[in-house]
Amino acid sequence: MNIKSNIKIKYKNSEDAEIIYKSLKVDNEDFVDSTINEDTINFLIKSKNLGSFLLTADDLIASEILAENIIKNTDKK
Repeated sequence: MNIKSNIKIKYKNSEDAEIIYKSLKVDNEDFVDSTINEDTINFLIKSKNLGSFLLTADDLIASEILAENIIKNTDKK
């Protein structure tokens, strides 16, 4: 079985997108292909089994939420 998913996330500006892209790229190197285009990051997840796919997607989303919260809390100060 081959499973593939594309997740696109649009940010309020290209600066935030770049910060999150660079932050997540290191952790996702062997699991997620990502590209950035201005204020949007495109994540492509490919897997041969559902369990691995779900773990990768869950990790990506959790890491993205954390990075986004760090940016949001840093902007306030």
